[in-house]
Amino acid sequence: MADLIVTGGNKLSGEITPAGNKNSALPILCATLLSDEDITIRNFPDLTDVHKLVDLMTSLGSKIEWDKEKQVIKINNSKFKSSFGKEGFPLGMRGAILLLGPLVSRMKNIEVKAEVGGCTLGIRELDPHLEVLEKLGANISFNEHLKIKVKNKLKGGFLWQDYMSVTTTENFIMAAAKAEGESIMINAASEPHVQDLCLFLNSMGAKIEGIGASKLIVTGVNDLHGTDFTISSDHHEITTLLALGAMTGGNIRVNNAEPEYFPLINKSFEKFGIKITYEDEDETAIVNSITSLRIQEPYTKNMLQKIEAAPWPYFPTDLLPLMVALGVKSEGSIMYWNKLYEGGFFWIPEMIKYGAHIVMCDPYRIIVYGNKPLKPATVEAPNIIRATVSLLMVALTIEGDSIIKNSDSIKRAHPNFIENLQKLGANIRWIE
Repeated sequence: MADLIVTGGNKLSGEITPAGNKNSALPILCATLLSDEDITIRNFPDLTDVHKLVDLMTSLGSKIEWDKEKQVIKINNSKFKSSFGKEGFPLGMRGAILLLGPLVSRMKNIEVKAEVGGCTLGIRELDPHLEVLEKLGANISFNEHLKIKVKNKLKGGFLWQDYMSVTTTENFIMAAAKAEGESIMINAASEPHVQDLCLFLNSMGAKIEGIGASKLIVTGVNDLHGTDFTISSDHHEITTLLALGAMTGGNIRVNNAEPEYFPLINKSFEKFGIKITYEDEDETAIVNSITSLRIQEPYTKNMLQKIEAAPWPYFPTDLLPLMVALGVKSEGSIMYWNKLYEGGFFWIPEMIKYGAHIVMCDPYRIIVYGNKPLKPATVEAPNIIRATVSLLMVALTIEGDSIIKNSDSIKRAHPNFIENLQKLGANIRWIE
């Protein structure tokens, strides 16, 4: 495990290009298994989670050439194996759940021998993924191990999700892409990475309608062909960079800034007195030097300002910790409401070690009383990517040395993130 030493107090300024969206890379890599033709993916991020999936697919017969410097990966799955062998399906590997959708198109029998678990944020269910496969004609059985069988070919079906699950939606899209007939999902997730997956599959010849909406219609096709596709920039990283510019009083320009995804995020920035502007045909986002952050008082005077996070197109839950960091540095008070994860705020005691004034109302809601005196501290990073980034953001504003222990989770989502911050003026380094 690696720690970060942060010497705070510098203004962060400069121009930066964010990485490709990690949450797009994983499902798109899995979706390549729906074709045996050559596929090229650009703006492909170099991440630990992706490495594991690339290694797994290579071990099962995929031919993968990855130019990490150019961020281009080329894949051919024509020699992919028809079975996982004695070990069974590797459910325990991060991201492996996304293999279920495409693999039911390649394998008639899949056996899962690993136990189902969760993560720091809360329990991650397997049931919705199995429901997707059942609705499309797969046979699910469980004796000693979980077994998934497809008699001939998946068939179109109808599914109304209990909630907007991103990975369940992605498995539905991939499984339905080559199923017979029309498949419909209601209450589908619509995050930017889900849209990326849909656009990728459509570029291979899939027929997906309703991209970006909560109702998806997938008309199955017999075959999908190769493609050359570019992953969108990571909106999480874009938000982080803009927030850091505002928090440190610097000037930051973010290229390839995906402005179509940012109206609500920018509206949330405005709650702290931050105005994001755009130029170069709206592809470059800019935050200019801000002398002080102040939480804007609502017109309804007897209510706190607040940010509520839930599935897209709500404010993204993964970005809520970044807004907590802004709240800690802003004059005034603000409530945060995580409507998705029951463990989404369990890392807050680490933020309090800096001197932040935060009240935990319940597992889903906190109130931050901002602009209190802060001091350097040694904090323990949770296994939550954006919460670790939030602790780092606040440390960068505090003069003196802070240590963020076990910060490896950052590497799961942001390639060269620390190096990019160094280029912007951050005094920060890894220690093993």
